[in-house]
Amino acid sequence: MAGWLGELELAYAWQQGRTVACRTYASAPLKLQRSFYPEGGHICHNVLLHMAGGYVGGDRLQQTITLQPHCHALITTAAAAKVYGRAQQPVDNRVHCHIGEGASLEWLPQETIVFNGAQYRHQLHIELATTAQVCLWEMTRFGRTARGEAFLTGHWRSHIDVWQAGVPLWIDRQHLDGTLCTALNGLAGRTLVGTLAWIGTTVTPDQIMALRELASPFQGELGVTRLIRGVVCRYRGHSTPELRQWFMAAWHLLRQTLHPDQPRHHPRVWPL
Repeated sequence: MAGWLGELELAYAWQQGRTVACRTYASAPLKLQRSFYPEGGHICHNVLLHMAGGYVGGDRLQQTITLQPHCHALITTAAAAKVYGRAQQPVDNRVHCHIGEGASLEWLPQETIVFNGAQYRHQLHIELATTAQVCLWEMTRFGRTARGEAFLTGHWRSHIDVWQAGVPLWIDRQHLDGTLCTALNGLAGRTLVGTLAWIGTTVTPDQIMALRELASPFQGELGVTRLIRGVVCRYRGHSTPELRQWFMAAWHLLRQTLHPDQPRHHPRVWPL
């Protein structure tokens, strides 16, 4: 198959009271910026770059992220990911995360824009130790709506599964093709979907109510679902700023209630 074969191997260790990126191997088109510590040494911020400017058919990306016990890392991307639709081959993006005891990963990439005709397959597999946690979100826009483009052909698949000590906590399978963007059993004309999940810890009914109150001012279709060990927030609508605003507010609330002693600082690359 034509296209890039990009790899990322990123591992964190707890050293002298700091989370340190001890393994940072990346091959083109992937690149990792140096670590930042805006919240103190216990939380390591990293920004992932895609140097080619977008995905094309035949690209295969494999990312492996490992957190040793007690580490806390926040990983985001420098800009929105663009999946072009010119080639007839799919783009395959796989991320595998292993999170050790007492460790916490925040996987918070910026949005993905799936162009008309694109074929995109995204798989996120996370293995949690017994006391580990993960916060993740996924924001996907179908078609370059700013240019009047609709997602009429192509397909998008998102497979997310989170396991803890060999037990599945959350398995999410989504598949959308161009015919479902306007269908009532699909997006019903909406062009943007989002999922935020915090998995690995118990979320109280009061926290669920607080998340729903945060969602009430927005115009899109929003939902909050409590899991056995976590929570999932959903969005379906048209506005990227609205989606960002709600997800960031939900992230703030969960951060504050689950980790009250940790300050909250946005990654510097996020548009505010």
